[in-house]
Amino acid sequence: MEELPPEQVRTLLAVVDEGTFEAAAAVLHVTPSAVSQRVKALEQRTGRVLLLRTKPARPTESGQVVVRYARQLARLARDAGTELGLHGDGRGPARLPIAVNADSLATWFLPALARIPQDPPLALELHREDESHTTALLREGQVMAAVTSTPDPVAGCSVRRLGLVRYLPAAQPAFAARYCAGPLAEALREAPVIVFDRRDDLQDAYVRSLTGSGHGAGALRHHIPTSEGFRDAVTAGLGWGLVPETHAAPLIAAGRLVALAPDRPVDVPLFWQQWKLDSPALSTVAAVIAAAAAEALLPA
Repeated sequence: MEELPPEQVRTLLAVVDEGTFEAAAAVLHVTPSAVSQRVKALEQRTGRVLLLRTKPARPTESGQVVVRYARQLARLARDAGTELGLHGDGRGPARLPIAVNADSLATWFLPALARIPQDPPLALELHREDESHTTALLREGQVMAAVTSTPDPVAGCSVRRLGLVRYLPAAQPAFAARYCAGPLAEALREAPVIVFDRRDDLQDAYVRSLTGSGHGAGALRHHIPTSEGFRDAVTAGLGWGLVPETHAAPLIAAGRLVALAPDRPVDVPLFWQQWKLDSPALSTVAAVIAAAAAEALLPA
């Protein structure tokens, strides 16, 4: 990697971040032709296709390796400039992309970010993704850190356990009386269900754990892709769902939701994965997130 020309590496990253050669050229203050020539020269040097010329442009698997390298170079350059007192160079605040799941965003994660020191300023760029898929963004080089349910480290990353987030199977009282009067395992196989999106397997896995079979939740399912919307859909009686305890507990106390199986919650482990990079900014953010998670989540 040390033989890759930094100018060409930065150019590839600009194309990936901006989406087109023209937009990258505007950011780099060069012509689109120069951008194209740099990318081609980098591909010739590596002997691999690094970029899919789509709209937006996307890195190939080999390109992802170079993108990760480019972000690490940029982060190290930023940190070095900060330590040398050069961060006021007109380039704007440093950017730190992080992948995080929607439920963390809606509960404990944003208050944690407010604790991060802003001297020097740090621009946080959050990518919302299911906790079982956030590591894909790490692998692709789109983010430098991620909240994930995956304990196995992505290549070049370290892992820190954050804690457990508890989910309660819950439903509106009238919904529960109508659909869940019989044995719960059988009822949930037929009852309407709320899921986050088509990759959300939490409800199906819960039903399989109850039945001991391969049958998941019911076929009638509503896809609600926000944490708050998910909670509100369950509260409105559209279906049952596994609601974060932070959201469910006050609604259960108020009688707006009922816990379908108080003794059968679901605890999902969360981890913090980040690049193995000697970056003060990244280390500071990691420490803040870990401290906030220790306060907000159940101990592992």
